[in-house]
Amino acid sequence: MTSSDEPQSSPTAVSTATRPQASSLRTSDSPGVFGDRVFSTLALLAGVTILVTLAFVALFLTANSTGAIHREEEGWIVGQFVEYAYPLVVGTLIAALIALVLATPVAVGVALYISHFAPPRLSKSIGYVIDLLAAIPSVVYGAWGMSFLGPALVPVYAWLHQYLSFIPLFSGSPSQTGRTILTAGVVLAVMVLPIITSVCREIFIQTPKLHEEAALALGATRWEMIRMAVFPFARAGIISGVMLGLGRALGETMAVTLVLSPGLLTASLISAGNSTIPAEIALGFPEAPPGSERQAQLIAIGLVLFIITLIVNMTARWIVSRHKEFSGAN
Repeated sequence: MTSSDEPQSSPTAVSTATRPQASSLRTSDSPGVFGDRVFSTLALLAGVTILVTLAFVALFLTANSTGAIHREEEGWIVGQFVEYAYPLVVGTLIAALIALVLATPVAVGVALYISHFAPPRLSKSIGYVIDLLAAIPSVVYGAWGMSFLGPALVPVYAWLHQYLSFIPLFSGSPSQTGRTILTAGVVLAVMVLPIITSVCREIFIQTPKLHEEAALALGATRWEMIRMAVFPFARAGIISGVMLGLGRALGETMAVTLVLSPGLLTASLISAGNSTIPAEIALGFPEAPPGSERQAQLIAIGLVLFIITLIVNMTARWIVSRHKEFSGAN
């Protein structure tokens, strides 16, 4: 019998017979599958814990704030509470808006310099300094704003009132102590600057190099490359960073409490007056008797701040979702 008469084994059959089955490698009892289940369970518990905690906070604020809008002898007094809360809401939004207007351009510029212009050693050093700013306690910022920044801004307020008093924002009598809503906004801008900068820096670094090199190869300048390749890729990340900074500015308590001199609502940014919800709670809650109407008012404005923060976060998620289809990795 010749060799050609011997049965030939198929290479495919041999490789199939000798190849280990994938199902035998990853059984339901393998350590990898068990670890995945443990991790997924822990992640689910973490998410549920956050939702449950948020629900309990909302229930606590709602249950303990009814005394601010309803009394047994007078009935519903929603109008009185709105009259009390309106100046605080406006003051909170003004301070946060000032912080964002001042901090956002600086933060984006610093992030661009770190990610695209500075030498590696210098960029690392600047990054460490920016991260260090985020670690400074808010009470230190408040003490700095009250003792140094406020008095230093008094001549600036006098100049603004002298030459720009035709603008309602600078029409009021300038403060002699510098403890105004504008000073509080400047302090908040310094506080939110590292948050926005860190987020923008990480997003700018993740911009695909192929997009940047393609723009430069087509003859674009460095700024045109950033405008055409970096900013579109980082748009959602910039919005997220700004909204994170806004959330920090809305809820900041100690710094604003130390810097701001509370008073009646005024349109002037350089005059004494105005207040914020966190400052009002910090100043009034220790003196409010437990279960009193005053305590209910403070808890109710805390609920208002909770709702404002929730609306801001939901708006941010909606804005980011509109641009999520853009991906520099595609």
